[in-house]
Amino acid sequence: MGALHATGRGVLAKLTARSALSVLVLGLALLAGTAIGETRIPFDTVLSALANRIFGANYPIDKIDEGIIWAYRLPRAVTAACCGAALALSGVVLQSLLRNPLAEPYLMGISAGASTGAVLVTVAGLGGGMVSMSFGALIGGITAFGLVAGLAAASGAGSGMKASGQIILAGIAGSQMFNAITSFIITKSANSEQARGIMFWLLGNLSGVRWDDLWLAVPVALIGLIICLLHMRVLDAFGFGAESAASLGVNLGRTQVLLIGTASAMTALMVSIVGAVGFVGLVVPHAARLMFGTRHYHLIPASALLGAVFLIGSDILSRTLISGQVLPIGVITSLIGAPCFAVLLLRMRRQR
Repeated sequence: MGALHATGRGVLAKLTARSALSVLVLGLALLAGTAIGETRIPFDTVLSALANRIFGANYPIDKIDEGIIWAYRLPRAVTAACCGAALALSGVVLQSLLRNPLAEPYLMGISAGASTGAVLVTVAGLGGGMVSMSFGALIGGITAFGLVAGLAAASGAGSGMKASGQIILAGIAGSQMFNAITSFIITKSANSEQARGIMFWLLGNLSGVRWDDLWLAVPVALIGLIICLLHMRVLDAFGFGAESAASLGVNLGRTQVLLIGTASAMTALMVSIVGAVGFVGLVVPHAARLMFGTRHYHLIPASALLGAVFLIGSDILSRTLISGQVLPIGVITSLIGAPCFAVLLLRMRRQR
């Protein structure tokens, strides 16, 4: 009994240490995302501004700096963290369920479908003002995945690796189709000023993010993380194939609908806030596997943390890479993700 208690205390201590380290890493990333930008603000100034706002301290700092930190940079960094974590978790879920290392929301057409749904609401006026942009993106993302899955099934792929390969090809085709529909809607319904703003947003844009956006971003990321953690053993079982998971008592239909629906919803709602940010769900889960292994007990929290840090870092680069200009964050993630995609393709070819 004493040995059992000692083991339990050891596990608890290890979990506490990992949680504390994760909070520290995320806190440092948020601090960097708040301090580094078009104009650099010293870290101590950032900490003083946060202390003034949160704890009612009275540190003497410039009011302009305090306004930039609190109203602009901090909500931007927190939203980037939530978006990165959600997209990385979506990639983990899709790669595990489909057993395909290339599965991720951007390549599966979910991001493109969500963009189309959002543009239909904001530009084409679908719903007559009674439907929010987030709801339009959610319906668009889920519809896109449904069409992609239907196309893969209609192609007669069957099951196994062939089916997962077919669904990736169907996702790429669906992504191109929804991107074309989005461009058509913008060309037909938007004026030149709207078109410029929407096209910049579609490439991934955090410039317009404010505190109001966190009321959606934070709950979506947290709920998605909790659902994934509750199903980590199920995702481990899917690693051996759907048949193996079913033999272990997993309800395949309900589980797949819940997890794929969660991944689609997380992606779509984040797209409604920051636009279509590609390759996060592809790059981050593979990096997490290399660092922490394939067990979802480690992979899910690691992917969420790395995704948050990765997108905060990408946002910093988008603001500092070209002096005087802010690049769309999707450009940065694609510059990193596209070479990783090529490496994965080459690795898959060697494994055949």
